[in-house]
Amino acid sequence: MAHSDKLRELGLTLPPVPKPAGAYLPARRSGSFVYTAGQVAVVSGKLPALGKVGAEVDLDEAYSQARTCALNAIAAIDALVGIDAITGIVKVVGFVASAPGFNDQPKVVNGASELLGELFGDAGLHARSAVGVAELPLDVPVEVELIVEVA
Repeated sequence: MAHSDKLRELGLTLPPVPKPAGAYLPARRSGSFVYTAGQVAVVSGKLPALGKVGAEVDLDEAYSQARTCALNAIAAIDALVGIDAITGIVKVVGFVASAPGFNDQPKVVNGASELLGELFGDAGLHARSAVGVAELPLDVPVEVELIVEVA
C-alpha cells in the first residue's frame, strides 16, 4: 500500500508546511536522504500548549505533540519529494523541554515513533534520540526532526 493511501486509511491529513521562522528550509534532500528542520506541534497555525513537560504540560499532551511534530515533518518531506518516495525512516531526534526532575523523554518521543510505525510499518523502524532540554523556541514543549531515505 502506498504511504499516501495508508495516511488516508489512518484518517490523517498532512498539514500545510509552516513558513520557516528563520533562514532555513523545512526539509532538504541530500542524495537519497531528506533531513527535516526541527518541527513543532503547530496545528492550524497555532501552538496547542506551551511550557515544560512535567510542569505546565503533562506526559499525555507532550506525547500527542510529538505525534503532531512527526506529522508536520512528514508534511515537509511530502512538499519536497512526496510521501510515497519515502523508503524508510532512518532517525528521529526528539527534544523535550523538561521541568526539573522530569525524565520520561523517551515516553514523550514515542508519540512520534509510534505514528511513524503506524504509517510506514517496518519502513518506519528507526534509530532515535530523546533529549531533555531546558528551553525550546517559542516555549514549545516538544520538537522533532527526521532523517528519511527516499527513492
